[in-house]
Amino acid sequence: MPLHANTPLFESRQMSLSAGRSVWLKLDSLQPPGSFKIRGVGFACETHAARGARRFVSSSGGNAGLAVAYAGRNLTIPVTVVVPETTSERAKELLRLENAEVIVHGASWQEANELAVSLVGEHDAFIHPFDDPLLWQGHATLVDEVFRSGLEPDAIILSVGGGGLLSGVAEGLHRNGWGHIPILAVETDGAASFHEATKVGRPVELERITSIATSLGAKRVCERAVQWSREHPIRSILVSDQSALSACERFLADHRVLVEPACGASLAPVYENASELGNFSTVLVVVCGGATAMIDQIRQWSKRYV
Repeated sequence: MPLHANTPLFESRQMSLSAGRSVWLKLDSLQPPGSFKIRGVGFACETHAARGARRFVSSSGGNAGLAVAYAGRNLTIPVTVVVPETTSERAKELLRLENAEVIVHGASWQEANELAVSLVGEHDAFIHPFDDPLLWQGHATLVDEVFRSGLEPDAIILSVGGGGLLSGVAEGLHRNGWGHIPILAVETDGAASFHEATKVGRPVELERITSIATSLGAKRVCERAVQWSREHPIRSILVSDQSALSACERFLADHRVLVEPACGASLAPVYENASELGNFSTVLVVVCGGATAMIDQIRQWSKRYV
């Protein structure tokens, strides 16, 4: 039995009215560790466990780290997660609830990741947050579930951070014969590493992340995501932090589900009926989640724009 859940898929009446089209939601915010990450992370951890791994090492204070910790606890394999100094107390608390060893190091994910890689021993497995074919293979199960449901959307909307979800969804579309269905890849201003990469056709490193949507804060998107932009119809969309935050609040009111700003980014174009939605009559939004989301923090950020 896989570590991830088969999550709800349903049409949102409220969002359909806002966007003037049929809007369907794939609610991966309801995965046990709180985000889609467990699909790929769970598959990677199970694969490495079968190969004899005795410990998992990860470098994420957010959804990926929580997914590794959850997988490790369920597989009875110890987990070490290296998080940057910017990681919230809430995130560290959730990691420890899953029995993970938490090491705080560095001002950014890049520094935490360097330490994490250096800790990997002979019998350990390093679980990357987004850049690993095992992750993409696991994330592709999201599309498998949609395909089996009988729903065929005209487009899929998702958020992009490091590109793991994008790569997995693209893989899932192609393995189900849906290579023609476009992906609308959404980022916030200030965390647009995929958008910048598509301009030049290769990954480029952002000087810094200025968006509050820190889960999208990979300074450099993975190479596979850029390759998919050449192999699959993908449209890059940028939204403001304000739009992402507003979408989080509206989604909470509409569906009683709290998501983080990184997920709010993918909801924002629908709530605002963005021009990039074009003539698509049926769209599917991947509600990727966000285990560390707190409504008080979202409202505090929102006050900046009042």
